[in-house]
Amino acid sequence: MNEHELRGLIDNVKAGRMSRRGFVRRMAAVGLAAPMATQLLAISGVAMAQTKSTYKPTKRGGGGQLKVLWWQGATLLNPHFAVGTKDQDGSRLFYEPLAAWDPEGNLKPKLAAEIPSRENGGLSADGTSVTWKLKQGVTWHDGKPFTADDVVFNWEYAKDPATAAYTIASYQDVTVEKVDQYTVTVKFKKPTPFWADAFIGARGMLIPKHLFADYTGAKSRDAPTNLKPVGTGPYMFKDFKPGDLVTGVINPNYHQANKPYFDSVEMKGGGDAVSAARAVLQTGEFDFAWNMQVEDEILTRLEKGGKGRVAITPGGNIEFLLFNQTDPWTEVDGERSSKKTKHPTLSDPEVRKAIALLVDNKSIQDHIYGRTGPATRNYLYGPERFASKANPIEFNIDKANDILDKAGWKKGSDGIRAKDGKKLKFVYQTSINQPRQKTQAIIKQAAQKAGIDIELKSVTASVFFSSDVANPDTYTKFYTDLEMYTTTMGQPDPGTHILQFASWEASSKDNKWQGRNITRWQSPEADKLIRDAEVELDPVKRAAIFIKINDLAIQNNIVMGIVQRPTVSAKSLQLNADISGWDNNTSDLSDWFKDA
Repeated sequence: MNEHELRGLIDNVKAGRMSRRGFVRRMAAVGLAAPMATQLLAISGVAMAQTKSTYKPTKRGGGGQLKVLWWQGATLLNPHFAVGTKDQDGSRLFYEPLAAWDPEGNLKPKLAAEIPSRENGGLSADGTSVTWKLKQGVTWHDGKPFTADDVVFNWEYAKDPATAAYTIASYQDVTVEKVDQYTVTVKFKKPTPFWADAFIGARGMLIPKHLFADYTGAKSRDAPTNLKPVGTGPYMFKDFKPGDLVTGVINPNYHQANKPYFDSVEMKGGGDAVSAARAVLQTGEFDFAWNMQVEDEILTRLEKGGKGRVAITPGGNIEFLLFNQTDPWTEVDGERSSKKTKHPTLSDPEVRKAIALLVDNKSIQDHIYGRTGPATRNYLYGPERFASKANPIEFNIDKANDILDKAGWKKGSDGIRAKDGKKLKFVYQTSINQPRQKTQAIIKQAAQKAGIDIELKSVTASVFFSSDVANPDTYTKFYTDLEMYTTTMGQPDPGTHILQFASWEASSKDNKWQGRNITRWQSPEADKLIRDAEVELDPVKRAAIFIKINDLAIQNNIVMGIVQRPTVSAKSLQLNADISGWDNNTSDLSDWFKDA
C-alpha cells in the first residue's frame, strides 16, 4: 500500500465512508497491527475508539482479598525510579497516569476527563501541543485534591537530571503549562507524531506534589514516600517488604463508581516462575501470576490441574542479548563499563558477528518457549508494521569459525581463541530463571565449538532487576561482557522503546544508571535517525525510519533478538483480568473481578 492509498483510506474514515473496524482490517491485511492502525487514525484527526468495559460488579468492594504473585518482588514504589517491570507494576497498585493503553492500542482515561483529539480541541493541527482536561473530584489517598499543579510538578521532577528519573526521556523535551486547576497543556519543541507519551501508561504514573516537593533533584532518593506510596489508585498502601510483599486496602473514595471489586490486594514476591505458575494453575493458592517465563511443556501440564489458565497477550516485549560496547573490567573515575572505555574484544565487529551465528534461536523456541516465545532476530518486531524483513535467523558454527579465523583470532593449546594477547573469554549474565539458564547453556555449548569460552553468571531476579543504585549486579550497570533479559515496550509506538540505541540515553553513574541505552553504544547514524523519527509526522515514513534503526543495531550486532515475549500470565478460572501488552500488567487493576 502506497502513501496515497493510505491517506485515501484515512479520509474515508473521516468522511464516514469506512468504519474504524474496516480500516483496522485493511491495515492488518498489509501487516499493520491494530494498535498502530488506531494511532494512524488519531494522528490524522480521528478520535480513538472507546474501550468497551466488561466490568460486572454493581457495588464497590465485597470481593475479599486478591492474591497476585510476582516472582520478582518489587524493591521500591516510586514509578519514576522503577527500571524493572516488577517495580512499575507494584507502583501501579497505588499510582495512576492520565491515560492507559488498552489491549487494542486505544487510550482510555484514568485521571484525565477525556482523551485529547482534534474534535475536542485537545490536539493541535500542527502536532506541537496536546491539552489534557483532568478529572475533577479526584483525591490523593490522604484526602488532598489532585489538580493541575500535581501534573506540572511531575514534569518538573522527572526532567531534572539531578532527580535521575528513569522516566526522564518522556519529559525532558517538552514544556508543561497549567491552564487552570483542571487543565494542562503539553508543548513540544517541534511537530511530534507520537504525542501520547508524557503522563501516559507505565511511564506516566503521577506522584503527589505535596509529598515530594521537598525531595526533588539530588534529594529525590530520600523521600519517605518512595517506599510508602500515596496515590489516587484503587488501593491504598498498607505495607511493603522490599523484594517480598506489597499489600493494599480498598480506596473507599476511589474516583470510579463501584470500583474496585476486591477489598484488599496482596502482591507476593520471590520464588520462581514455575512455582508461581503452579500456585495459580495447579493449586489455586493465588488468583494471578505474572510473567510465566516457563517452558511451554510445563505450562501445558500445569493447566491440566484445572484451577487456572494461561493467557497470552500480544505486545512488543523482547528477550534479547546485549553486547557490552564498553570495558566492564576497567574502572574509570569510579565507574566500570564507562563510556570513556571500549570493550577489549567485543569492539571487534567480527567477534560480535561470530557470536550472533552461535545463537540457535529456533532451538530455543522449539525446546523452551513454544507458543510463549516465537523466535526473532529483531529488537523491534511489533506492531507488525515495524518488523524488519532484513534479519533472518541464521545459526552456523562453521561460518562463525571461518569468520574468526579470517579475523586473526587463533585457537591456543587450551582451545580458546586469542589475538594480540587477548582471549575470547566472556562473562554472560542474566537472571535466575529456568528458561534463561537453558538458553545460556545452548549458547555456551555452541560457543565452545567456535573456540569461545563463556562463563555463565546467574543473578537472583530481584537483584538483577533492582532499582537500587548501590547494587553492582543490576542489568543497568552491565558489569559483564554479555547479558540477556526482556525489555518491555510499554506503548504501541517504538519512540521510547528505540531509545536503547540513543547515545544520550547511555546508562551511567551520572544518571544513576537510569538511562535506557544499556550497551552504551555511541552511533551518530542511529542518533540522527532517532531524532528524525521524533519529528516525522508521516506515519509511513516514520515506520521506515524505525526499521532502519533496528537494522543498524541488529546488523552491527549491538543487540540481537532471541525470542518475542508476549505477555504470558496465569489466571484463576474465575478471575476476569484484562491485560494490555502495551501497558503495566496492573494498569486496569480497578476493573478486575471474579465470577460468582
